[in-house]
Amino acid sequence: MIELRHLRTLVALKESGSLAGAAKKRFVTQSALSHQIKELETRINSAIFVRKSKPLSFTQEGARLLNLAEDILPKVIETEFDLKRGLEDGDNHLGVGIECHSCFRWLMPVMEEFRQQYPQADLDLSSRHLFDSINALEQGELDVVLTSDPVPGQSIAYQHLFDFEVRLVIASDHPLAQQEYVTPKQLENLPILSYPVSLERLDLYRHFLEPAGIKAGPQVKCDLTMMLLQRIACKDGIAALPSWSISEAHGLSLTSVKLGPEGLKRPLFGAYRRNGANARLAQHWLELVAKEGLAKQRLN
Repeated sequence: MIELRHLRTLVALKESGSLAGAAKKRFVTQSALSHQIKELETRINSAIFVRKSKPLSFTQEGARLLNLAEDILPKVIETEFDLKRGLEDGDNHLGVGIECHSCFRWLMPVMEEFRQQYPQADLDLSSRHLFDSINALEQGELDVVLTSDPVPGQSIAYQHLFDFEVRLVIASDHPLAQQEYVTPKQLENLPILSYPVSLERLDLYRHFLEPAGIKAGPQVKCDLTMMLLQRIACKDGIAALPSWSISEAHGLSLTSVKLGPEGLKRPLFGAYRRNGANARLAQHWLELVAKEGLAKQRLN
């Protein structure tokens, strides 16, 4: 009657405190999650949580199921890992692919902490599969990928790490610098500075300009973050970067502005092969990434 997916949903509800947050953690739509909860409530003939409660409050029945989930799920995960590992010790190599150029610097402390905790592990951080990282993961060329654009598949598991804000980065004396936020129309035809990826892959275009039907300006590509920031300071164009990127400005006269009144928020996921020999090692690495990323968000 009660399935593991139900228990995982209950834990996600507790950790996130909302249906929207739980849906993101479970990598499903909020509608699908609501349907699953109603299905469980029908099976047990009782509500799971108090509707419209803030913070989310479980009913007595829901709390009992949550206790069951917190007792059972760790044992299930441990057993699954042991069964998949078999008689082998597992693979200690971890090839990490990154689709975000500006992640490298703030990941350095994560790499150091990981190597202290797992001195026998061989950690390789790379962007060489930048344009095809998920396929490289499926083919075994990578073990973990950090991405904001998950591709659903049976062999790949996605772990939501945190959400981050993408902001417009411009010179401090740029005409838009004093705005509380900018609209897509204000950026029409302005030169866009970016890392060497296609325009269609840029958050600024895909999630801000294109939905508003605004034409993007010419794209100018830069390989390195410092080169990109210097060109922004020289008013060669605008860029949309994660909020932590501006901390690398090192004295450059730059500022950042919200994209839209609510800001442009993007998720960061960690992807790994469900049946990989080093799946548990990958999960431990991602736990450290999530911890560092959330700390970085608080500082920014």
